[in-house]
Amino acid sequence: MSLPAWVPPDELRPAPEPLLLVQAFVNTRDLGLGTDLLADAEAASQWLHQCGLLAAVAAADAEDLRAARDVRERLRALIAHNGNGPAPTAGDLRPLREVARSSRLRLGIDPAGRVEVGPGSGRLADGLARLLLIVRDAQQDGSWPRLKACGNSDCRWAFYDRSHSRRGAWCSMASCGNLIKNRNLRARRSGQRQPAA
Repeated sequence: MSLPAWVPPDELRPAPEPLLLVQAFVNTRDLGLGTDLLADAEAASQWLHQCGLLAAVAAADAEDLRAARDVRERLRALIAHNGNGPAPTAGDLRPLREVARSSRLRLGIDPAGRVEVGPGSGRLADGLARLLLIVRDAQQDGSWPRLKACGNSDCRWAFYDRSHSRRGAWCSMASCGNLIKNRNLRARRSGQRQPAA
């Protein structure tokens, strides 16, 4: 499967489109590498233009990017809940509600008669609202619970769980899965060696 250019090249477990856009947006921050694509205005604007969250003629300012980073981490909290993480708090939902309230999206009809979400004003806030619509559609079609955050607290990479059991917990068994399993094994072994009190 060929992935769009705005998806990280090392994405091992991509979601189906359009949910892939939410996944890629959340993965603009790589905790393992300590990088954040939304920290630099020029790099962020380029990526946001490429994936269609920001109109080509618009630029994201510092306040836009702060809001985008906030929405990204709140979406990560929702995704973590899909993998049995804690339920989102009122604080997690507040930035998402603000985006929903401030949206100026427009609906359109394509030549085949399908309803489309138009770009609205082209502002980043409208692009962020489009992400919320994708989440809503994924919640309705049943694909949303499969988008999860890696169970490794040092990673938290968003991945799409394609397993039959829907019990995937790590972005990659080869890296995070083995790391956590080995860490748990060492903890169990060290606990067994301690003398009984």
